[in-house]
Amino acid sequence: MIDKPFLSTWPLLNQIRNRDLLALGHTAKSGRTQQLQPRTKTADRVVKSICPYCAVGCGQNVYVKNDRIIDIEGDPDSPISAGRLCPKGSASFQLVTGNQRAQKVLYRRPHATEWETIPLDRAMDMVADRVKAARDANWQDKHEEGHPLHRTLSMAHLGGATLDNEENYLIKKLFCGLGIVQVENQARI
Repeated sequence: MIDKPFLSTWPLLNQIRNRDLLALGHTAKSGRTQQLQPRTKTADRVVKSICPYCAVGCGQNVYVKNDRIIDIEGDPDSPISAGRLCPKGSASFQLVTGNQRAQKVLYRRPHATEWETIPLDRAMDMVADRVKAARDANWQDKHEEGHPLHRTLSMAHLGGATLDNEENYLIKKLFCGLGIVQVENQARI
């Protein structure tokens, strides 16, 4: 048998007893809910940002404590989103803090069955060498009729929607400078 004091702590019974059937008053609160506070209350500072997922540019408030992100919410001051975020924007906290996020460069040699960790500088050099080799091997300097082309069709680039306008601008300049003509962005597709 359940003792009476335990039952009297149930919010539903308090609602009925106090005729607060819509649970809009204090009767809907339990001891646990009285102690709850938002994660953002303990933040040292709030940094204004923009959601990285698409081209809409919804405003975000990034709450920081001890130089670590503790929460990301919609920015109510944003003229674009007025504090609202789509499900992807709402999950951006996990994008920057998730433990599944890769923290090291992994490389699997040809025909190998295991991944190995390599330094970032070495990985960047390997990418640069392969881009140059592919560009040089497939360079088209002139059209069959002698018209200048100065291009390669051996590579293409599809940018992600998490890049901001400045990053996309620099990527476009880089790839056009390399003679790559097939440059597109996910945000436009």
